[in-house]
Amino acid sequence: MRIAILGAGAIGAYAGAALHRGGADVHLIARGAHLRALRERGVRVLSPRGDFTAHPHATDDPAEVGPVDAVLLGLKAQHYADCGPMLRPLLGPATAVVAAQNGIPWWYFHGVEGPLAGHRIESVDPGGAVSRAIPVERAVGCVVYAATEIVEPGVVRHIEGTRFSLGEPDRSDSRRCRDLSEAMTAGGLRCPVEPDLRVDVWVKLMGNIVFNPLSALTRSTMAQICRHRSTRDLARTMMNETLDVAARLGVRTDVSVERRLAGAERTGDHRTSTLHDLERGRPMELDVILSAVVELADLTGAPAPTLRAVDAVAGLLNQRVSAPALT
Repeated sequence: MRIAILGAGAIGAYAGAALHRGGADVHLIARGAHLRALRERGVRVLSPRGDFTAHPHATDDPAEVGPVDAVLLGLKAQHYADCGPMLRPLLGPATAVVAAQNGIPWWYFHGVEGPLAGHRIESVDPGGAVSRAIPVERAVGCVVYAATEIVEPGVVRHIEGTRFSLGEPDRSDSRRCRDLSEAMTAGGLRCPVEPDLRVDVWVKLMGNIVFNPLSALTRSTMAQICRHRSTRDLARTMMNETLDVAARLGVRTDVSVERRLAGAERTGDHRTSTLHDLERGRPMELDVILSAVVELADLTGAPAPTLRAVDAVAGLLNQRVSAPALT
């Protein structure tokens, strides 16, 4: 397959390196010092599964790449609405756009039946801007169960996890999903094609909705949040409220809250991407993770009082980070 990684940061560069190692024709799109390192030395992956270096093509100009079979979005969700000019040169008639994002995706109600068919979630797709930039018919869902970080330009530390679950919004068994799954598996990743990826969306969200905002609000790691009795209780409450919203939308998971907490604690002193963004003065990816679920709670009649409270304080913090002059 011919695959472009638009936003070859920690996850994007890791996936691109694995795909290249598996034989795919990979094109990394990045910028700055990271791009210079990728061009000069390739992607160096430091992993408990074995270090390796890959040398895919790297550029800051998608027009240099041209149409591909699939684009893997390594961007934060808040940048999706503005990615149209970068995405457009990569699109051919059948190009799939694989959104490796956290939280609730903009395609969530696409391809479903019932009263919410086609419903747009404002927190995720404000004014339809994301749908205009990335048409839903091109979307392939992707839920990432891997933790990575850039330790220096061109060098990615793989902390844990290799699973990239794929799925069509309309739950169909598509050739494009199977082809991408085979390409990622050849590179050493786990890549199941799920019959309904929405289940995975909520399983992953159980962790993100807790640890992303709480890590920023407390400046703590995942393990520290789990080991402190009061924040562990808070995390448990937030997860239960999240599962209530999911159930009202017809989604039930087989992963218990206690199992999710135990898994997060085992991750150790991992600093979430949200905490990294806060420390670097960047806007945090909270709309699709937290605000979207509060919006869905409104839609389904779920009380979700704790999620609403955390969304309020995290939202103010995000506003201050995004516009410090307003403090």
